[in-house]
Amino acid sequence: MTQMHPKSTIIPAQTRRGRGAVSNASGRFEPMSREGFDDGWDLEEETPPIQREILTESPRTIISRNKSPDIPFDRSVNAYRGCEHGCIYCFARPTHTYLGFSAGLDFETKLTVKPDAARLLRKAFDNPNYEPASLALGTNTDPYQPLEKEYRITRSILKVLLEYRHPFSITTKSSMVVRDLDILSDAAMLGLVRVALSITTLNHRLARLMEPRASTPQRRLWAIEKLSAKGVPCMVMAAPMIPALTDHEMEGIISAAVDRGAKQAQYIPLRMPLEIKDLFREWLDTHAPDRKARILRYIRETHGGKDYDPQWGTRLRGTGPYAALMAARFDVIRKKLALKRLAPQRHDLFQRPPKQGDQLSLFDQN
Repeated sequence: MTQMHPKSTIIPAQTRRGRGAVSNASGRFEPMSREGFDDGWDLEEETPPIQREILTESPRTIISRNKSPDIPFDRSVNAYRGCEHGCIYCFARPTHTYLGFSAGLDFETKLTVKPDAARLLRKAFDNPNYEPASLALGTNTDPYQPLEKEYRITRSILKVLLEYRHPFSITTKSSMVVRDLDILSDAAMLGLVRVALSITTLNHRLARLMEPRASTPQRRLWAIEKLSAKGVPCMVMAAPMIPALTDHEMEGIISAAVDRGAKQAQYIPLRMPLEIKDLFREWLDTHAPDRKARILRYIRETHGGKDYDPQWGTRLRGTGPYAALMAARFDVIRKKLALKRLAPQRHDLFQRPPKQGDQLSLFDQN
């Protein structure tokens, strides 16, 4: 079958209402691509807003491993694939093409759930060869995206983590994380947990265009305040910082989060691997055409003249004068606010709870 590569077509605004991407080009692994066009016969009422589709996934294992030297964990769990938050810049978008879907609107509307995640996690922990280390939630798609309100898979995972006294971290753009304060506060008392809230901009209107179904920036700051008040260690991720669009807000984002209790901060410049470079260009054409050329020029400057440089060691910070300036600004605000590293997580408390029928210890006094 001949492979075709047509240019992606912008989906009508009414059809993509409330979504981040403006197109839905076929995935890069598909043998053929499809392109819609206006033949003059489509009526506005015949193109209703795209509705989400929920698919059930039944994996054999739930823990994903990585060997990247750029990130501080080697294992993660993702309860969902795809993310209805719809963040246009999301680095996870290209992974949706492995399912035969588009990294565009499909990523936001064709979602998979893993209802058996907690059982699989328990099974992994019960393996005698398993050795505990911090497990990350929210590394690919958000564990507190809107689906979690219905399926509560993330909450079921947290219950297992607490039961086994297993260290973990959460990264999210949702204030829904506060719902699980009962579990998180208990885990915090044991030194098991840390939570990162990601904030890209404090501008409400811009946030709605870039991340249409995520919690507002103000709600994320509220979540930091609530978590911190209960002793849950919080950090703020000023990410992604987009040159000439949001990077000027880095100091304001970090300061606002620290005022509400965040103890640590990080930043990550925008990355545009694979399909993201085209999706983000389309988004700029639609929402910020006057800034497009300048934004893209600065992005290329931080990646050696390319849209993206995947090299370990530099991919999360970039290179060149613009990247160096951003790093220097972060260092200044970090020192000004006296930010320290969060206390190390406890790994020595891991335990396998007794199962029904297990023989009691000879020395058990209960």
